[in-house]
This record gives sequence, structure tokens and C-alpha cells, in this order.
Amino acid sequence: MQGPRPVVLSGPSGAGKSTLLKKLLKDYENIFGFSVSHTTRQPRPGEVNGKDYHFVTREEMQKEIDAGEFIEHAEFSGNMYGTSKGAVQAVQAQNQICVLDIDIQGVKNIKKTELNPIYISVQPPSIEILEKRLRDRKTETEESLLKRLTAARVDLELSKEPGLFDLVIINDDLEKAYSELKEVLLEEIKKTEESRKS
Repeated sequence: MQGPRPVVLSGPSGAGKSTLLKKLLKDYENIFGFSVSHTTRQPRPGEVNGKDYHFVTREEMQKEIDAGEFIEHAEFSGNMYGTSKGAVQAVQAQNQICVLDIDIQGVKNIKKTELNPIYISVQPPSIEILEKRLRDRKTETEESLLKRLTAARVDLELSKEPGLFDLVIINDDLEKAYSELKEVLLEEIKKTEESRKS
């Protein structure tokens, strides 16, 4: 596959992936592209179809999965999520580093493909801190919050598997976490910048 290596970011909800990604996209505006995932869940206020997610029906998504159009997909809290090949190719066609925000099941699925991304896990300092972050968001019902925390515990346990990630970032200090993230991506960033010039 041509172009810069994609980046897989994984980690439980509330670990700070989105915050780190926003910083990265702001500092390297045209270098990174976000692969827009598909989901069968309803849009949250302010979310835009085609930008935040491709919001689709379960039937549409299942049909594309069956046709082999997805790199990975998973079910979470009764909704399907997934990354289509087309979404990644759209970013690579722009000569951008494709960023994939994927759960641990997805990481294991991508390991079986030819994608060859850089695997990064973003983790909270502790489950307690994660719970506080999720509660402070006030976007969850108690039931869905507990589901997320259970999923986070499983996620953190599974992510200890040796060799699964190229880098594990413990996000207890945003600036420190961000500089670790930048450091591991610097080579791909440089390559992308250089290929732009040529």
C-alpha cells in the first residue's frame, strides 16, 4: 500500500484520544486525515453525517460488511461501529496519514490485514480517573456509563498483550502525552511533508 503508514489509536472512552487527536490535527492541519467510521447509532447533538461518522442503518452496514468492504467492525452498547476500506483510501488519496480510532477488538482484526499501521494505545492513569472524566462529560446514563467502565477494564487488560501496540501512552498529563504521540509519528509526518514538496 502506497503513502504514509496509517495510525491506529486505541483506548477506552474517556482516555483522551479525541483531545490528543484534535491537538494533532490543529498542529499538522493537512498532514493527518481522519478515517470517518460508520455507525448505526443515532447522531449526538452537533455531530455531522460524513464528518463525525457515516450514520447508517444496521441493514446497510451489514450488507457492506458481508461484501468485504470493512477493515474492522464491532458491536458496542447495541450499536455497530466500523471502518470501511473506502474511508481509509479516501484519506490516503489526499496524501495524508490516515488516523483510525478503534477499539481493542478492531486492533486485533487489523493485525490480520495488510494495513501495517502504527499502533498506539491511549490509557487513563487509573479506572477511577477514567470514571471521573466520563461522569464530568454528563453525556451518559448511569447504565451506559457502567457499560463503558466495564469495557474499559477489559480494554486495559487486553492491551497488556505483548507486541500489540507500538506505543502505550498513559494520559495523566496532556502535554506529556501529546509530545510522546508526536515523537512516535514524527518520521511519518516528515515523510508526508517531503512527499508534498516533491
